[in-house]
Amino acid sequence: MKKDNSPARGTRDLLPDQVRTREHVLAAITDVYERFGYQRIETPAVESIDRLQGGQGGENEKLIYQILRRGLPAVLEAGTAVSDLIELGLRFDLTLPLARFYARNQGALRLPFRSMQIGPVWRAERPQRGRFRQFVQCDIDLIGEPSVLAEAELIEATTAALCAVGLADTCVRVSDRRLLGAAADAAGLPQDTWPTFFIALDKLDKIGWDGIRAEMANKGLPGSNTARALELIEHLQNTDETKIADTLSNTLPDIDDRVITDLSTTAACLNALGMPYGRRWLFDPTLVRGLGYYTGQIFEVSHNDMPGSLAGGGRYDRLIGLSSGRDVPACGFSIGFERITELLSQTPPAKQVAVLTEADVPVPDGVALATRLRADGRDVVVVPRSGKLGAQLDRLYEWGFTSVIPVQLREGHMHVEAERPLRVSKPTQ
Repeated sequence: MKKDNSPARGTRDLLPDQVRTREHVLAAITDVYERFGYQRIETPAVESIDRLQGGQGGENEKLIYQILRRGLPAVLEAGTAVSDLIELGLRFDLTLPLARFYARNQGALRLPFRSMQIGPVWRAERPQRGRFRQFVQCDIDLIGEPSVLAEAELIEATTAALCAVGLADTCVRVSDRRLLGAAADAAGLPQDTWPTFFIALDKLDKIGWDGIRAEMANKGLPGSNTARALELIEHLQNTDETKIADTLSNTLPDIDDRVITDLSTTAACLNALGMPYGRRWLFDPTLVRGLGYYTGQIFEVSHNDMPGSLAGGGRYDRLIGLSSGRDVPACGFSIGFERITELLSQTPPAKQVAVLTEADVPVPDGVALATRLRADGRDVVVVPRSGKLGAQLDRLYEWGFTSVIPVQLREGHMHVEAERPLRVSKPTQ
């Protein structure tokens, strides 16, 4: 039987050129975030299943890869519940682990704390373009800052990072979970139905308004109340960014004044930034963000060449309190790393030198020459001569080498020829 050497469905192997592009993107993002004062931390890939399934992950809690307890027998007793066999799971985002991390280590961290996390996460979802079962997230979070300074800084830093990797033509959509709650409340929707309402509304870009209304009806939400809530949200669409305060006050008279003040301040900050390099922003009251831990402003970044979002985040002031017993203001932004690398062209190859040694050149001599060249900061590989010279030079060019240094033995002494650039010798068709 032929062996199947393909990776697990929804995952993939990465070739050297792909890895080089990813490292280039990560370096650019990290450089920008460090200039804003964010510091790298690391958290485990595995978390307690109780924490992952604590009701804060929204639809993602259905996509958790669960890990069986150690030492289970080969055959289980009849009627054993699957939940009795699970104690751990793979993280589906980096925010829940960060909340636990901060609760545990807050005594060693300054406040406010600017955190940067970059690492893989796992979701058992249907693979498609830009979506994998294992993928990398790049997160920055500002913990301990209660004002919208956090929102403004996170948006500026994230859009600057996207610009640094070559994605300037982006749009930032901004809304507030408290606004959505105010619309649901004004329409008379019972508060225990709000999570269902939010999850359905979050699918607007996929199924449209009619699809949302049908889904909410299927979920048993009261029709007249749902219709009124959606009417209020639709009315807020296309609100002029300079008139957010007036429009919200007129549409939702009972909304908390802090929501209006916070959104107006964020709008003023983004307008003051000028959003250069093709960056734009807009107020979008239909934005939801599917995770359950958001408590305030939320935002996403989109790009014309990619469906869905490139980055997303928001404020989650009560999440850390679930671990520490004391609420701490927090806000974060996560970049969808895989989607970014799909949009980017390949990174230019490094200037890699091949020291091409004839068969009679002693191995120590070739190694010593390469060592001296590397001491000058160059990328150098010793390559023994084989086959026809022209064909081998073509292969080296295809493998990414940019120049070659031929080495041969003459009258018992090593002779090093001048370095020459590599280029394909075969005529183009």
